[in-house]
Amino acid sequence: MNNFKDSELIITPDGRIYHLNLKEEEISDNIILVGDPERVSKISKKFDSISYKIQHREFITHTGFYKNKAVTVISTGIGTDNIDIVINELDALVNIDFTSRTERAHKKKLNIIRLGTSGSLNKEIKVDSYIVSDYALGFDGLPYFYKNNKILIKEASKEFIKHSGWSSKHAEPYIIAVSKCLKEKFSDIDSGITATAIGFYGPQSRELRLESSIQKFQESIQQFKFKNKPITNFEMETSALYFLGQSLGHNTLTICAIIGDRVNQKYSKKPFETIDGLIDIVLEKI
Repeated sequence: MNNFKDSELIITPDGRIYHLNLKEEEISDNIILVGDPERVSKISKKFDSISYKIQHREFITHTGFYKNKAVTVISTGIGTDNIDIVINELDALVNIDFTSRTERAHKKKLNIIRLGTSGSLNKEIKVDSYIVSDYALGFDGLPYFYKNNKILIKEASKEFIKHSGWSSKHAEPYIIAVSKCLKEKFSDIDSGITATAIGFYGPQSRELRLESSIQKFQESIQQFKFKNKPITNFEMETSALYFLGQSLGHNTLTICAIIGDRVNQKYSKKPFETIDGLIDIVLEKI
């Protein structure tokens, strides 16, 4: 049985996982992830009661009860690199014995829902609407740092690479599906393929003072479909969430509020109201 060394599994003197600063009893089986730390309290204020409030760096955790169901909300900050920390440490909390530093024989399965904001890449997707990520198209390259790539949909990745004329100097794109059991809970909401970028500017073909090396990226993305699903929106976390969460045996889903329109270059006039509506939907369905 593998014994996880101090340098690999970092536990604080009082028995907490290092980055999240959490103990197992301080999280529930139902977890909402948000990027913005300020959004944690906006969600937990809707709880009937709050059991724990814990913060370390950008990672803020509130656990409580909503209509008799235990719910945890955690801020991840921005990017797939932070998702790598959050998902690995959440899994460690429930599936590794911290005393013996060994993997538990019985594995716990978490329900992890990312509640995000995003920009649409499809003229049919309107500002202030909501989109479930049926698939994630990742440009971050994260799965290739792990040995388990069985859950990647390789034929879809090849289709996109061919369609877009993807350059070999960039990380190889990958596509992965949502967890079906969570998707069923949100089946009444529009869905599509969510593209996950490694950055906000150049990697999404935005240009300020530096020119992006990915030309006509938006046009190429708008024309791609997989299983009749178009690429609907761009953000920076979902591909890593789906890959890591599902590789470790957890259920994962992303649902985003569309507050920007990259096609028509518009932005929501009521983003906070739109996000608040999405919070209510997720709390009811989780």
